[in-house]
Amino acid sequence: MQTFTLPQTSRDSVVLLQITDTHLFADDGGSLLGVATKDSFHAVLDAVDTAARPFDAIVATGDISQDHTEHSYQRFCDGIARWSQPCFWLPGNHDYQPSMKAVLPSAQIKPCHQVLAGEYWQVILLDSQVQGVPHGELSLAQLEMLELALSAQPERHALVLLHHHPLPAGSTWLDQHQLHNSEPFWQVIGRYPQVKTVLCGHIHQELDRIQQGVRVLATPSTCIQFQPDSHDFALDQKGPGWRYLILHSDGQLDTQVCRLEGHDFTPNFESAGY
Repeated sequence: MQTFTLPQTSRDSVVLLQITDTHLFADDGGSLLGVATKDSFHAVLDAVDTAARPFDAIVATGDISQDHTEHSYQRFCDGIARWSQPCFWLPGNHDYQPSMKAVLPSAQIKPCHQVLAGEYWQVILLDSQVQGVPHGELSLAQLEMLELALSAQPERHALVLLHHHPLPAGSTWLDQHQLHNSEPFWQVIGRYPQVKTVLCGHIHQELDRIQQGVRVLATPSTCIQFQPDSHDFALDQKGPGWRYLILHSDGQLDTQVCRLEGHDFTPNFESAGY
């Protein structure tokens, strides 16, 4: 299990910036359902700069690329290079892991399974990708790694990251692509009360639910958004977004979703899927 330790800050809390589902292309003009993903990605980065809120690390929860190319992953690396904070990423169903790994080693992106975040928290990154299909599953090795990380750090509050949503979001078409073996995942989580929050991407919308006493969060994409509670595929009018998470020493977590304002990244609402 690869572990990274975040440098201690002067604060008791640790602040994370979540960026997810960027769907980048090698082509400058690459677009997803009418949205130029490079432009929306950079607009989000610019908005984070403008907000000037301090953060200690970036977490990127999958679907970084849409076209599987090494250059699309390099675009992501180049974009976040404006900051000095480390980044931790994991694959989504659209990602191609050989191309992800081809841009490493990187001074900023830290390939690891566990982040010791300050004195009080650990962040665990899981790979829920099943190659060639949109739904997610956690292999036995991933579940064992989750259990090992939790059992090895019983005194630390835990934030668990994966790409796929581990509970129904309420959209029929999306929920067939959720984490398919969520039961063994929640069985492991249930044995460790220090798990406070599970964070994911994948559903291109904001989600905030409680499952087994654990908070489950999903975050808007930096490009297109899916309409919540929709039986069939549907796009949302809301703009690209990102999330801040503040991990407090007592195990409390404060979070805020932000969205772009003053930009027109309107998707093609005639689209029947992607």
